[in-house]
Amino acid sequence: MQENKGVIIRFEDLTEQTVGDITKIVGLVQARFFVSIIDAFDLDANPRSAKKGTVTDEIQKTIAETPHFFPFMSKGVLLASSDYERLERGRWRLKPANPQIEGILDGGHNSLAIGLFILEQALNYQGQNLPNTVKTWTDFKMLWQQKRELIDGYMSAIQKEEIENNVDFLVPVELLVPRNTSDSKCVSSFTNNLLEICEARNNNAELQEATKVNKKGHFKDLQEALREHNPRLESRVEWKTNEGGDIKAQDIVALSWVVLNLVCPVKAENGSDRFVEAVAPNKLYSAKGTCMGQYEKFMSSPDVTQVAEDGYHHELINEEVRSAFRIAAELPDLYDYIYEYFPKYYNANGGHFQAIAACKKLNERRKVKVTPFNGKRVEMLSPDGFIMPLFYGLQILLAKRTVNGSTEIYWSQDPKTFLNDHLEKIVADYMGNLNLCDYDPQKVGKAPKIYDDAIKAFKMAIAGIL
Repeated sequence: MQENKGVIIRFEDLTEQTVGDITKIVGLVQARFFVSIIDAFDLDANPRSAKKGTVTDEIQKTIAETPHFFPFMSKGVLLASSDYERLERGRWRLKPANPQIEGILDGGHNSLAIGLFILEQALNYQGQNLPNTVKTWTDFKMLWQQKRELIDGYMSAIQKEEIENNVDFLVPVELLVPRNTSDSKCVSSFTNNLLEICEARNNNAELQEATKVNKKGHFKDLQEALREHNPRLESRVEWKTNEGGDIKAQDIVALSWVVLNLVCPVKAENGSDRFVEAVAPNKLYSAKGTCMGQYEKFMSSPDVTQVAEDGYHHELINEEVRSAFRIAAELPDLYDYIYEYFPKYYNANGGHFQAIAACKKLNERRKVKVTPFNGKRVEMLSPDGFIMPLFYGLQILLAKRTVNGSTEIYWSQDPKTFLNDHLEKIVADYMGNLNLCDYDPQKVGKAPKIYDDAIKAFKMAIAGIL
C-alpha cells in the first residue's frame, strides 16, 4: 500500500488551544498552500457541497481588489485531520484518514472561491480562460486535476519572480487535530466528536433538512435502490445541497412515504415509549419538509438502523425497509405515468382539461412540457395537486409477505399493467373531486378526503366494480 505522505501547510501568527481530546490551531495560511490543500482534500466531510454563485463571486472580488482585507472579511476554512505531524517553522503535515469525516469541515465556498481564483490566474498566465461551465465543486475539481501542470507552472513563475504574485493573500484557517495521536482512545474520541462539530458549524437557516439527512447516511440505501432501478434518474437527484441535480431529494422522499407508511409505527430514537408515526397522505403534496423531517426520525429508529462504528452514521438493519426502498425506486416512474395520462383520460371522460384555469395557466407559462422525474415529453402539463391523490392510491397494490423469516413489501399485481387497464376508469370516478374543490389544485392536493376517495377508486377497480 502506498504511504500517505499527506499535505503540508504553514501557519503564520498561530495559536493553539487544547480542550479534552481536541487541539485547535488557529492562524493565517498563505494562499499558495491551498494548492496542496485542494489536491488532497474534498468536501466529503462537509454537509453541503459548494456551488459557484453570488457568494463565491463576492469572495473572489475581495481577493482581487482588497486581498489584505480578506483575513478580516472571511471566516476562512475549518480543517480536520486525525493523523498529523508537527514540523518546524509553523508547518504541519496533515494525513486525513477518513475523507467522510476529515478534511474541509466548513468553508466550502471559501475553498471553491480561492481554488477558482488560483486556477483562473494560472489559465490566464497560459493564455487560456476559465470555462463558464464550471459551476460546482465537482466541476472545479475535475478541471483542477486536468490543468494541474499549468498551475505548477504558474506558481513556479511566481516563485522565480517572473510575474506579479496575484495570489499573495492570507486565509484564516482553523485546524482540528487529536491531542495525542499515539493514544487510540483519544483519536477515537476526536473522530466521533468531529461529526457533531461539523454539523454544529453548518447548522444554520440555510442548511436544509435534506443535507442533515444525507450527512447521517440516511439516503444511502434509498439512493442505491434508485440507482439500481433507474441510474439516469438517480444521477439527477441532488442528494447533497449544492452538489448539482435538477430533482430535489425531498421530492423522492415524499413519494417514498407511499410505501414507508406501511412500515410505521417504529420506535423513536430516544425513548422506548415514543414512536414514529406514518405521514398523512396529503403531506406528500403540501408539506415535503415535514416528510423529510419524519424520514430522518424514521431512519434514526433503532427498529430501522443501527449506529455505525464511527458513532454517527447509520446502517440499515431492517429488511422490510430495504424492500420498501426497492418499491420506492419505482415510484417516480409511476408518478410520471399518471402525470402523462391524466389529461388524456380526463378529456376522454367528458372533461375539458385545458379549460381549467390552473391547467391553462401552467401550460401557457411552460413551453417545455415534460414529466417531473424522467423528463418525458408530454402534450399537457398537470398541476401536482391533481396528481398526488391519484398517485397515493397505488398503496392499495402493495402487500406484505414473509421471505426467509423477514417481512417483505411487494406489489400484489404489476402496477404499470394495473394502471394501463384501470387508470381511465379511476380518473372518471376521481373527476368529481376537482369540481368539489373549485378546480383548485391547492385545495385538491391538501384535502385528506380526496386521498380517501382515490384509494376507494383503486379498491373498486381491483374489485371490478369500476
